[in-house]
Amino acid sequence: MVLAAGQGTRLRPITDGMPKALVPVAGRPMIEFVVLLLRRYGVRDIVINLHHFGAQIEKQLGDGQRFDVNICYSNEPELLDTGGGLLKAKAFLQDGTFIVINTDALIDVDLAAVLNDHRKNNAAATLVLRPDADADRYGSIDIGADGRICRFLQHRSQEPPVGAVRKLMFTGVQILEPRIFDYMDSGGLKKFSTTRETYPRMLGASEKLYGYCFEGFWQDLGTKERIAEAERQLRGGQARLHYL
Repeated sequence: MVLAAGQGTRLRPITDGMPKALVPVAGRPMIEFVVLLLRRYGVRDIVINLHHFGAQIEKQLGDGQRFDVNICYSNEPELLDTGGGLLKAKAFLQDGTFIVINTDALIDVDLAAVLNDHRKNNAAATLVLRPDADADRYGSIDIGADGRICRFLQHRSQEPPVGAVRKLMFTGVQILEPRIFDYMDSGGLKKFSTTRETYPRMLGASEKLYGYCFEGFWQDLGTKERIAEAERQLRGGQARLHYL
């Protein structure tokens, strides 16, 4: 699932007339990087959630044939946040392991390696995390030496961490099992966050939540300045994306 429903308020006035997912980065709409990454690792069935100028995204990507993938869409008349968006798309996601990825970041991650770790750990969720000197300032996700998550923001696991704890930040890439839906209120669609609500609930139930520490190229695309920085690194060769 590709999360593309956000309003892109930090990119205004660009996003006053277009969705954030279609804002160009190095000559292509940012959402195309995500589709190409998924295709590189054999992901052919993709659902994209839509809200802000969603029809433009649907027109740009169509059914995915141009990218050799199958794309369908989950329209959100009202924004549902990550948890509500996943729950709305449950019918598409509930049959097996699935990937959820944000649109607004460039990452040069090896998804096969993340998936191997996820399976090796028999994880319910594996979040791709990155070191950041400001992790405490923005709210870290902490993992033990075995990679198991022991804290989400202010929520701590009941089990003590193994070895030294690392404070990391979320990249926007995660691999999930359908049992995540067991920790979501299915009484009706509503706006809620997986990080603030679902994962703390899973942590309290001692579900296997893991972090995959990624130290390669990652760049947030949430502002014009950060897009310019990504383009500078790509143009200058300081960064590369192996799936292009």
